[in-house]
Amino acid sequence: MTSQGEDQYWYNMKTGEVEHGFVSPSVDRVGPFPTAGEAAMALEILRANSAKWAEEDAVDDA
Repeated sequence: MTSQGEDQYWYNMKTGEVEHGFVSPSVDRVGPFPTAGEAAMALEILRANSAKWAEEDAVDDA
């Protein structure tokens, strides 16, 4: 039986590389992503999510 995420893609924040499965320590990676292409765009996805959440928080605080 495989662990969830083992067959998915991760972005390694330390090396900037896309990894398939649990290659590096969890502290160095973000994900999982369903495709290598999405993992390669991890930083852009994280920035977009962060901006969206900040907007939502601003609306909630108003």
